[in-house]
Amino acid sequence: MSNEVAGEKRAGINWRRVLPRLGAILFAVAVTVGIFLLNDRLTALRGYGLIGLFFISLLGNATLILPAPSLAAVFAFGASLPPIEVGLVAGAGMAVGELTGYLAGFGGAAVIENRRRYEQVKAYMAKYGLLTIFVLSLIPNPLMDLAGIAAGALKMPVWHFELACFAGKTVKCIAFAYLGAGVVAILPPFFSRLL
Repeated sequence: MSNEVAGEKRAGINWRRVLPRLGAILFAVAVTVGIFLLNDRLTALRGYGLIGLFFISLLGNATLILPAPSLAAVFAFGASLPPIEVGLVAGAGMAVGELTGYLAGFGGAAVIENRRRYEQVKAYMAKYGLLTIFVLSLIPNPLMDLAGIAAGALKMPVWHFELACFAGKTVKCIAFAYLGAGVVAILPPFFSRLL
Protein backbone atom coordinates (compact mmCIF):
# COMPACT_ATOMS: atom_id res chain seq x y z
CA MET A 1 0.00 0.00 0.00
CA SER A 2 1.43 3.38 -0.94
CA ASN A 3 2.11 6.07 1.66
CA GLU A 4 -0.57 8.31 0.07
CA VAL A 5 -3.33 5.67 0.36
CA ALA A 6 -2.21 4.72 3.86
CA GLY A 7 -2.36 8.40 4.86
CA GLU A 8 -5.91 8.71 3.52
CA LYS A 9 -7.04 5.62 5.44
CA ARG A 10 -5.54 6.98 8.68
CA ALA A 11 -7.21 10.34 8.19
CA GLY A 12 -10.57 8.59 7.69
CA ILE A 13 -11.49 10.59 4.59
CA ASN A 14 -11.06 9.30 1.08
CA TRP A 15 -10.88 12.62 -0.78
CA ARG A 16 -10.86 10.89 -4.17
CA ARG A 17 -14.38 9.70 -3.43
CA VAL A 18 -15.62 12.72 -1.47
CA LEU A 19 -14.68 15.50 -3.90
CA PRO A 20 -16.57 14.16 -6.96
CA ARG A 21 -19.64 13.55 -4.82
CA LEU A 22 -19.45 16.97 -3.26
CA GLY A 23 -19.05 18.49 -6.73
CA ALA A 24 -22.12 16.60 -7.98
CA ILE A 25 -24.23 17.87 -5.08
CA LEU A 26 -23.06 21.46 -5.53
CA PHE A 27 -23.76 21.30 -9.27
CA ALA A 28 -27.31 19.99 -8.71
CA VAL A 29 -28.05 22.67 -6.12
CA ALA A 30 -26.57 25.43 -8.31
CA VAL A 31 -28.68 24.39 -11.31
CA THR A 32 -31.84 24.30 -9.19
CA VAL A 33 -31.21 27.74 -7.70
CA GLY A 34 -30.26 29.17 -11.11
CA ILE A 35 -33.46 27.93 -12.70
CA PHE A 36 -35.56 29.34 -9.89
CA LEU A 37 -33.87 32.74 -10.15
CA LEU A 38 -33.93 32.92 -13.98
CA ASN A 39 -37.44 31.54 -14.53
CA ASP A 40 -38.70 34.69 -16.32
CA ARG A 41 -35.83 34.65 -18.80
CA LEU A 42 -36.38 31.01 -19.70
CA THR A 43 -39.61 31.81 -21.53
CA ALA A 44 -37.56 33.82 -24.05
CA LEU A 45 -36.07 30.51 -25.27
CA ARG A 46 -39.35 29.69 -27.05
CA GLY A 47 -38.33 31.98 -29.91
CA TYR A 48 -35.45 29.63 -30.78
CA GLY A 49 -37.62 26.72 -32.03
CA LEU A 50 -36.47 23.18 -31.29
CA ILE A 51 -33.18 24.39 -29.78
CA GLY A 52 -35.17 26.57 -27.40
CA LEU A 53 -37.46 23.63 -26.61
CA PHE A 54 -34.44 21.46 -25.79
CA PHE A 55 -33.19 24.01 -23.26
CA ILE A 56 -36.65 24.65 -21.81
CA SER A 57 -37.03 20.87 -21.34
CA LEU A 58 -33.55 20.48 -19.91
CA LEU A 59 -33.93 23.32 -17.44
CA GLY A 60 -37.49 22.39 -16.56
CA ASN A 61 -36.34 18.93 -15.49
CA ALA A 62 -33.08 19.99 -13.87
CA THR A 63 -34.78 21.33 -10.77
CA LEU A 64 -34.67 19.43 -7.53
CA ILE A 65 -37.59 19.98 -5.20
CA LEU A 66 -38.79 23.17 -6.94
CA PRO A 67 -41.28 22.31 -9.68
CA ALA A 68 -40.67 23.68 -13.18
CA PRO A 69 -42.97 21.88 -15.59
CA SER A 70 -41.95 21.84 -19.23
CA LEU A 71 -44.80 19.72 -20.62
CA ALA A 72 -46.78 22.89 -21.30
CA ALA A 73 -44.02 23.96 -23.70
CA VAL A 74 -44.10 20.55 -25.39
CA PHE A 75 -47.87 20.87 -25.81
CA ALA A 76 -47.50 24.37 -27.28
CA PHE A 77 -44.63 23.43 -29.60
CA GLY A 78 -46.59 20.39 -30.81
CA ALA A 79 -49.21 22.78 -32.16
CA SER A 80 -46.73 24.45 -34.51
CA LEU A 81 -43.91 21.95 -35.18
CA PRO A 82 -43.86 18.25 -36.16
CA PRO A 83 -44.90 16.32 -33.01
CA ILE A 84 -42.32 13.52 -33.47
CA GLU A 85 -39.47 16.07 -33.65
CA VAL A 86 -40.88 17.96 -30.67
CA GLY A 87 -41.11 14.72 -28.67
CA LEU A 88 -37.58 13.59 -29.49
CA VAL A 89 -36.00 16.97 -28.74
CA ALA A 90 -37.97 17.53 -25.54
CA GLY A 91 -37.36 13.94 -24.40
CA ALA A 92 -33.62 14.39 -24.85
CA GLY A 93 -33.64 17.70 -22.98
CA MET A 94 -35.69 16.28 -20.12
CA ALA A 95 -33.43 13.23 -19.81
CA VAL A 96 -30.33 15.42 -19.60
CA GLY A 97 -32.09 17.63 -17.05
CA GLU A 98 -32.81 14.63 -14.83
CA LEU A 99 -29.06 14.21 -14.32
CA THR A 100 -29.24 16.71 -11.45
CA GLY A 101 -31.25 14.23 -9.36
CA TYR A 102 -28.95 11.40 -10.34
CA LEU A 103 -25.88 13.45 -9.41
CA ALA A 104 -27.39 14.48 -6.08
CA GLY A 105 -28.02 10.82 -5.27
CA PHE A 106 -24.59 9.82 -6.49
CA GLY A 107 -23.12 12.50 -4.25
CA GLY A 108 -24.85 10.89 -1.32
CA ALA A 109 -26.29 13.96 0.35
CA ALA A 110 -29.54 14.76 -1.44
CA VAL A 111 -32.16 16.68 0.50
CA ILE A 112 -35.23 14.46 0.73
CA GLU A 113 -38.43 15.78 2.27
CA ASN A 114 -40.42 12.53 2.31
CA ARG A 115 -38.00 9.87 3.47
CA ARG A 116 -40.64 7.11 3.49
CA ARG A 117 -41.58 7.76 -0.14
CA TYR A 118 -37.90 7.86 -1.10
CA GLU A 119 -37.29 4.47 0.53
CA GLN A 120 -40.26 3.03 -1.40
CA VAL A 121 -38.90 4.36 -4.71
CA LYS A 122 -35.42 3.14 -3.82
CA ALA A 123 -36.80 -0.35 -3.10
CA TYR A 124 -38.49 -0.38 -6.52
CA MET A 125 -35.23 0.81 -8.07
CA ALA A 126 -33.29 -2.00 -6.39
CA LYS A 127 -35.84 -4.59 -7.52
CA TYR A 128 -36.86 -3.39 -11.01
CA GLY A 129 -34.09 -0.95 -11.97
CA LEU A 130 -34.51 0.43 -15.48
CA LEU A 131 -38.20 -0.41 -15.64
CA THR A 132 -38.82 1.89 -12.66
CA ILE A 133 -37.00 4.75 -14.38
CA PHE A 134 -38.87 4.14 -17.65
CA VAL A 135 -42.32 4.05 -16.01
CA LEU A 136 -41.71 7.08 -13.81
CA SER A 137 -40.34 8.98 -16.84
CA LEU A 138 -43.39 8.02 -18.88
CA ILE A 139 -46.00 9.22 -16.39
CA PRO A 140 -46.13 12.87 -15.26
CA ASN A 141 -45.49 12.57 -11.52
CA PRO A 142 -43.42 14.08 -8.71
CA LEU A 143 -41.52 10.84 -8.00
CA MET A 144 -39.03 11.14 -10.86
CA ASP A 145 -36.67 13.30 -8.81
CA LEU A 146 -36.68 10.63 -6.09
CA ALA A 147 -36.03 7.93 -8.70
CA GLY A 148 -33.08 9.90 -10.06
CA ILE A 149 -31.68 10.34 -6.56
CA ALA A 150 -32.19 6.63 -5.86
CA ALA A 151 -30.52 5.65 -9.16
CA GLY A 152 -27.49 7.75 -8.25
CA ALA A 153 -27.39 6.42 -4.70
CA LEU A 154 -27.58 2.85 -5.99
CA LYS A 155 -24.76 3.65 -8.44
CA MET A 156 -26.80 2.66 -11.49
CA PRO A 157 -24.61 3.28 -14.55
CA VAL A 158 -25.43 6.78 -15.77
CA TRP A 159 -25.96 5.71 -19.36
CA HIS A 160 -28.54 3.11 -18.21
CA PHE A 161 -30.35 5.82 -16.27
CA GLU A 162 -30.24 8.25 -19.18
CA LEU A 163 -31.39 5.68 -21.75
CA ALA A 164 -34.42 4.57 -19.69
CA CYS A 165 -35.22 8.18 -18.84
CA PHE A 166 -34.94 9.28 -22.49
CA ALA A 167 -37.21 6.45 -23.65
CA GLY A 168 -39.95 7.24 -21.13
CA LYS A 169 -39.73 11.02 -21.48
CA THR A 170 -39.75 10.81 -25.29
CA VAL A 171 -42.89 8.68 -25.43
CA LYS A 172 -44.60 11.08 -23.02
CA CYS A 173 -43.46 14.15 -24.97
CA ILE A 174 -44.60 12.73 -28.31
CA ALA A 175 -48.04 12.12 -26.79
CA PHE A 176 -48.21 15.68 -25.42
CA ALA A 177 -46.99 17.14 -28.73
CA TYR A 178 -49.70 15.24 -30.61
CA LEU A 179 -52.25 16.50 -28.08
CA GLY A 180 -51.08 20.04 -28.80
CA ALA A 181 -51.33 19.46 -32.54
CA GLY A 182 -54.79 17.92 -32.12
CA VAL A 183 -56.12 20.82 -30.11
CA VAL A 184 -55.02 23.25 -32.81
CA ALA A 185 -56.77 21.12 -35.45
CA ILE A 186 -60.00 20.90 -33.42
CA LEU A 187 -60.35 24.47 -32.13
CA PRO A 188 -60.83 26.49 -35.37
CA PRO A 189 -63.88 24.44 -36.57
CA PHE A 190 -65.27 24.49 -33.03
CA PHE A 191 -65.03 28.28 -32.79
CA SER A 192 -66.39 28.79 -36.31
CA ARG A 193 -69.55 26.87 -35.28
CA LEU A 194 -69.97 29.11 -32.24
CA LEU A 195 -69.71 32.30 -34.31
